[in-house]
Amino acid sequence: MALSIHTNYSSLITQTNLSKTNNALGTNQQRLGTGLRINSAADDAAGLQIATRLNAQSRGMEVAMRNTGDATSLLQTAEGAFNEMTDIVQRMKDLATQASNDTNSTDDRTALSAEYNELGKELANIMTNTKYAGETLFGVTATAGKFGAAGGMTFQIGSSSTETLTLNVTAKMGTLVGALTALNTQFAAVPASDAKLTTQAGASGAITLAETALNQIGSLRADFGANINRLNHTANNLANMKDNTDMSKGRIVDADFAKESANMSKNSMLMQSGISMLKQAGQMPGMVMSLLG
Repeated sequence: MALSIHTNYSSLITQTNLSKTNNALGTNQQRLGTGLRINSAADDAAGLQIATRLNAQSRGMEVAMRNTGDATSLLQTAEGAFNEMTDIVQRMKDLATQASNDTNSTDDRTALSAEYNELGKELANIMTNTKYAGETLFGVTATAGKFGAAGGMTFQIGSSSTETLTLNVTAKMGTLVGALTALNTQFAAVPASDAKLTTQAGASGAITLAETALNQIGSLRADFGANINRLNHTANNLANMKDNTDMSKGRIVDADFAKESANMSKNSMLMQSGISMLKQAGQMPGMVMSLLG
């Protein structure tokens, strides 16, 4: 290599390598400071795209898990209300069975009828005032409440638009409202005095009406229970998928602290040696002066 004052090749090469080492050291420090291997698209363009997709899926599943929990709570609220209604209708059937026995006097049947009618009012109260998050779930008319609406209810239980659960018990709700109205007119939207238990024939008929209502309530409770069980499995599966998706994303974007620390130590030493060599290379043009004299 020729000796020259204008062009110091050794210095240029050293400066170029020093600049590369400085950039690499900056990258090491940024990764160790943020804990992320990918801090911009320039770090890993393909990796960033994959990680972004995985992150969107993970966040969607996290929200879906909350949706699943909310849906479970709503169905448990509805099923709990029907559990109480089951007990009430059972008691009404007991009263009807007792009143159908001709050992009872008129006063006895009047007393039995009074309790029977109050229980009918409580059925209406439960149907009208059972709510979740301020929303009425059902009512004393066939289309009242969220479960009486046409098309049923749709729960978003996944991160994509196709992952839904639809519960449509509209027809069964209408049938139940009819059964309860027939059981006791105190349940109706416009209640009237119910005198079924004041006669033997009326009380006997009420037994059958109560059995019908119990069957309808049981059918709805079965639907709610089945979907509650399904939602529990859905939540478990979402948790599993989210955990593994987060692990996959972490392998792409998370910084390896052991590797980055080793690289930073190496690049720090290269920086120090490069600065030292740059100082030495800067002295080479001065050697030309020795030739002059």
